[in-house]
Amino acid sequence: MASPRLVRASDESGVLCRYKNGKAIAPKKNIRSYVKLLIDIFLPAGYPNSVTPDYKPYQIYDSLQAFSSTIAGLLSSRAVLQGFGVGDSASTATAAVLLTVLQDSVGRGATIAFAHFCGRSIEPECKFYRFFADIVNDSALFLDLLSPALPRYPKVLALCATGVLRALCGASGGAAKASLSAHFAKNGNLAELNAKDGSQETVISLMGMLAGTVLVHFVHGKLAVWAWMFALVTIHLWTNYQAVRSVQMRTLNAQRLHIALTELVVKDVVLRPEQVAARESILTWDSPRISFATEPPRGGEISSLELTRTKNLQYVIMGRGGPVKIFLKEGATTTDVLQAWAEAFADPNEISDVDLLWKAMSSAGWDIKTNALETGPAIRIKVDGPGNPDID
Repeated sequence: MASPRLVRASDESGVLCRYKNGKAIAPKKNIRSYVKLLIDIFLPAGYPNSVTPDYKPYQIYDSLQAFSSTIAGLLSSRAVLQGFGVGDSASTATAAVLLTVLQDSVGRGATIAFAHFCGRSIEPECKFYRFFADIVNDSALFLDLLSPALPRYPKVLALCATGVLRALCGASGGAAKASLSAHFAKNGNLAELNAKDGSQETVISLMGMLAGTVLVHFVHGKLAVWAWMFALVTIHLWTNYQAVRSVQMRTLNAQRLHIALTELVVKDVVLRPEQVAARESILTWDSPRISFATEPPRGGEISSLELTRTKNLQYVIMGRGGPVKIFLKEGATTTDVLQAWAEAFADPNEISDVDLLWKAMSSAGWDIKTNALETGPAIRIKVDGPGNPDID
């Protein structure tokens, strides 16, 4: 009987060496292997098996949008320096510093306000907020470009507005990208994926700065600057839109659940995440008037009859036939949240077996363990009375 022997050694990226007669034989080096080594510096270990299939198209478009945004940023930066008074003998360094402090201060306030009012909705709607971040950033670029032509006080207001817009971009884009990174990571490699994403952005930004330096050197006329800015912003927004469109989220927010349930009711078909992503809108969509309660119920808003009828359920649905409001009970699970929204949207007779539905959704690739439907304060009610097991 032959003795066990070494055959090969490998890591996530592939075979490192093979063994013959007890000796390690490394693969021959060629141009392709060196190119792969260079690419591996910027990709997560084990790519493409360590990330979701939509990682590649997203990163391609994301890199293109970062390149165009960097160039546009250089054009706007020159305008900002002119707005601060660079080259103007009547301007002082102190005035420029004070204006910068004011701009940063209003921006920090905007960050705090945005995180408070919109923080809960960013993860369920991360595709929207990722695109929204670049819309407000490009708006800031145009304001920067406009600022040198404005009188003193309107100029201050314009520069403060750009501080607010950039703060919204930073808060919205940063949080949305964190959610997208968590979606892309498959093997507990979220930290590495974020690190490699930073490496990619660094290289793309350097390339954009080099190209932008050449452009800034030759483009000076107002008409030329505005024409280039419009072109770059158009490219930036289009590539960013394509990047977000390519993402196939597996969590069920209101829009994705609406698309999936509509197809189920009409055609009795359970759609997969990639099929729903192809139909998903980014900025606006015709939402059904269904919402989860974000404030405690008013006295008498939920009748005793309704509480009795739903005593065996973990939710109460109010307003059938009009704007629907869902009150969740203490102890409600993510499945209860999904079931409440589904019942509020479709006739119970149209979905015969709810348990079978969620099993089918899970088999189709959906994440039914993450609550992506509630985008506001998570209000829960406690019900006392006969038939309710949670009496104190």
